Amino acid sequence: MRSPLRPLTRRGLLTGTLGSAAMLATAGVLAGCGTKGAQQTEAGCVSEDLSGAEKKLAFSNWPQYMDVDEDDESKRPTLDAFVAKSGIQVTYTEDINDNNEFFGKVQNQLAACQGTGRDLIVLTDWMAARMIRLGWIQKLDPAKIPNVAANMLPSLLDRSFDPENRISIPWQSGLAGLAYNGSVTKEIRTVDELLTRPDLKGKVTALSEMRDTMGLLLQSNGHDPANFTAAQFDDALNKLKKAVDSGQIRRFTGNDYAPDLAKGDIAACIAWSGDVIQLASENEKIRFVSPESGVMLFSDNMLVPNKATHKANAEQLINHYYDPVVAAQLAAYVNYICPVKGAQAEMEKIDPELAANPLIFPDEAMLSRSKVFMTLDEKQEREYESKYQQVIGA
Repeated sequence: MRSPLRPLTRRGLLTGTLGSAAMLATAGVLAGCGTKGAQQTEAGCVSEDLSGAEKKLAFSNWPQYMDVDEDDESKRPTLDAFVAKSGIQVTYTEDINDNNEFFGKVQNQLAACQGTGRDLIVLTDWMAARMIRLGWIQKLDPAKIPNVAANMLPSLLDRSFDPENRISIPWQSGLAGLAYNGSVTKEIRTVDELLTRPDLKGKVTALSEMRDTMGLLLQSNGHDPANFTAAQFDDALNKLKKAVDSGQIRRFTGNDYAPDLAKGDIAACIAWSGDVIQLASENEKIRFVSPESGVMLFSDNMLVPNKATHKANAEQLINHYYDPVVAAQLAAYVNYICPVKGAQAEMEKIDPELAANPLIFPDEAMLSRSKVFMTLDEKQEREYESKYQQVIGA
């Protein structure tokens, strides 16, 4: 059954105010600094797996990123089914609210090859890439996750930060594009319309997540966000700055744009697909738009950090969620792109309308117009984040 609109979804940040954006920006820049000497290697930081003797697992995830029983919020059907089937007791904690904030929580332990108390974590592509670059994530055993090899969407294979799919497995994916409320404005089709149309002045928000906003602007300039130059980034940033300086953009947000869009307090925005699906279930005049220039594709990934002591148990859980039946049940609740082949057919049995939704099960045409933001090295990450935060007023 379609889940009701929830107040906080996966992409939520701590708040959407510029003051908090500044705090997060500072955290982001600092998190990218000072990592020399924090590098670990598989040989130098050996993890012991106690799964054979200990049937337990500590799983950290984002809020509202797991299905919940409509009649009893203490129950999580797909997770409860895993516990019943495997006998593995799962301590499930919703303690990841922002990638940079979470990095700050675990940075000191992982840099020192110490345990975090977590066996499985879920982080967005770019943060997963950073942790993999630092050598802080354990490799997975393909033999223990056969459902992944059999059922992962082809569009998610061979990503630059994990070309062999041995370290990070997508939990859910999503799109960053445009959204508008048809009750207060006419249709929007392009990023340039959002940034320049006079009737939208002061009624627009963009995302404080640099990769999503800048990825869309790079595409709108005809550049590839998966492979761009510093000059191309600066061109796109100047375009954004003009929209800020002119008053076209009201503010930069996490997913707290959602209630403002629902109420019509903003007319249009850069938005995440899962949020808009939820809003549209309450108001059909709210629409997600894939800009003509393309959309941004992101994934949140399951990772086993160094010194996690229940890797094999984590692999059992990963394999469980790549069963198409289970994946469909999860997708029916969270409303993001399901990364599992075969889940769409299973969704037909749950909710045919969701099964036909291209924001949960995109067709090849939409996927062909989607891009994943280029993997940045540490220097690029500091430089681009700093420039971006200066423009958005953080």
